[in-house]
Amino acid sequence: MINRLRATRFIVAQVHDEPIIASLGNPKFDLFAAGDRPQNFYMWNSMGMAASMGLGLAMARPAQKVIVLDGDGALLMNLNALTTAAARAPQNLIHVIWDNRQFALTGGQPTHTAFRADLAQLARGAGFERVVAVDTQEAFEQAFLQAMATPGPWIIVARVDDQQATARPPKSPTYIKHRFMQSLGAYDT
Repeated sequence: MINRLRATRFIVAQVHDEPIIASLGNPKFDLFAAGDRPQNFYMWNSMGMAASMGLGLAMARPAQKVIVLDGDGALLMNLNALTTAAARAPQNLIHVIWDNRQFALTGGQPTHTAFRADLAQLARGAGFERVVAVDTQEAFEQAFLQAMATPGPWIIVARVDDQQATARPPKSPTYIKHRFMQSLGAYDT
């Protein structure tokens, strides 16, 4: 099983100016702990929307890789994001789904992946051609490096531990938005 924070640190070590959109909860907390930077966008109170935001950004910035860090529970809240992303198929999109098989922050209730749901199969069924499911750090690193080097869109489903994150990014959506937009060279008017 993969340690989510270790895998997130690996991602941060591989990027330069690529934007990373982190879903609410542990993906966001781990991204902040792994290395806060202006190109990180931390979702607050928007369960299921990281995939949609990442898709929009990938479509708007086709020359730049866009990475989404999502959780199984959050993605299950907005499965339509998979079909929309597959239909649009931006070659620069890398969508990493941390699957700990639970809603960790609300008490560890099991998600559907704890039973029969298979996110990799759902992604393939939605139309993604580049889908990888991994459950070791080495396999994750290899898949992520391949996704960075090869056109996508990519879905990487990573079976992760249920370790709770401890770091917290700023809780100001306005600050996060303005800092992120400035890092992209876009300014809110």
